[in-house]
Amino acid sequence: MKLLLASILAASTLLTGKVLAEPNSTIAKIRELGEINLGVREQTVPFSYLDDRQEYVGYSVDICKAVVDHIKRELALPTLKVNMRPVSAATRIPLLANGTIDLECASTTNNADRQKQVAFSNTIFLTSSYFASKRSNNLTEISDLKGKIITSASGTSNLVSLLTANKSMHLEARIVPAKDVSESFLMLSTGRVDAYVMDDIVLAGQIATAPQPEDFIISKDTLSPPEPYGLVMRKGDTEFKKIVDEALVAYFSSDQAVTNYKKWFEQPIPPNGVNLNFAMGQNLKNAYAHPTDSIDPSAYK
Repeated sequence: MKLLLASILAASTLLTGKVLAEPNSTIAKIRELGEINLGVREQTVPFSYLDDRQEYVGYSVDICKAVVDHIKRELALPTLKVNMRPVSAATRIPLLANGTIDLECASTTNNADRQKQVAFSNTIFLTSSYFASKRSNNLTEISDLKGKIITSASGTSNLVSLLTANKSMHLEARIVPAKDVSESFLMLSTGRVDAYVMDDIVLAGQIATAPQPEDFIISKDTLSPPEPYGLVMRKGDTEFKKIVDEALVAYFSSDQAVTNYKKWFEQPIPPNGVNLNFAMGQNLKNAYAHPTDSIDPSAYK
């Protein structure tokens, strides 16, 4: 019976050219409800955040909008409603699992541990874990963190990298996890911690939008190899992952992809017109040219 059903679905797809959904799939849910729920962040500049008009914007949000446009065309749903649902590092995976969101559009690192719980799209960005500190503290290398108080956001791969470095390098630092990236930076700004570990581009965004950005510096040393960001969806829904990845292949090959990158990383961005001046690296150029969801750093060389 399963073989017969699979044959019917395959034949129908060939004849209609439309995507047919399996029962309980994200595509079936989208068709039934006429809407898609995107998980977004409130303060992850420049990937996903609220601007001065209280609208969700950012590099990842723009990519998700391109994916949604592709889904509208493929499913013949031109009036598909798009809902923006706020998530955090701690809530993103549970909210995917319970169906509150269908696709997370932010800055989530694709790694082996997370792949046990969720699925990732083709890579949309590459980053590494660095630490930020007050310039006056003169902390630039990992060895400078010995005996210091350090924070990172709960539920992030950065916290894992920090804990690993603390143990392997015998730093004897006191690790104080924060609720999210906003609380982490607040703890650093107010002197409650000596350093804050996070992705380099997230640190750059938070420092650039701080009242006195000149007060902070980002370390020379990195606590991790290059790590990929991906859009996140429910694990096991190969049908939905396929349509998302197809959308990204088309997107990365278009002029829109480079224009979008420059918009968020090389030009003034809302709300304060700050320019991050973060040129696209060769690893990301390779990811655009050869889309992949690999977690192997060598895949992007």
